[in-house]
Amino acid sequence: VQLQASGGGLVQAGGSLRLSCAASESTLSMESMAWYRQAPGKVRELVASLSSGGLTNYADSVKGRFTISRDNAENTLFLQMNSLKPEDTAVYLCYAVRNGKGWTRYRYWGQGTQVTVSS
Repeated sequence: VQLQASGGGLVQAGGSLRLSCAASESTLSMESMAWYRQAPGKVRELVASLSSGGLTNYADSVKGRFTISRDNAENTLFLQMNSLKPEDTAVYLCYAVRNGKGWTRYRYWGQGTQVTVSS
């Protein structure tokens, strides 16, 4: 599975961006999908996740500002980011997990898209 992220850019604090992650295979086959981010000198952190059953999970720092969603017809994962803050500046990466036989799990990372929020 290939994941292609896009939609990053430079935005002023308080602005919005919408990230997209296009999957090369059906998102219906994914157990879960997520967005992570990594800022320079910091560890990679989970931003938001979405299970196949529609359950969402958000980092405390983005709750109420970010929304994760998926369009299965387009095989695309989205991250709507509102009220952006300078501390949201990072490379954002999409991630997917697909079930294999038995307990096998296949994990995929997309390339990152840079989000820069100016103060």
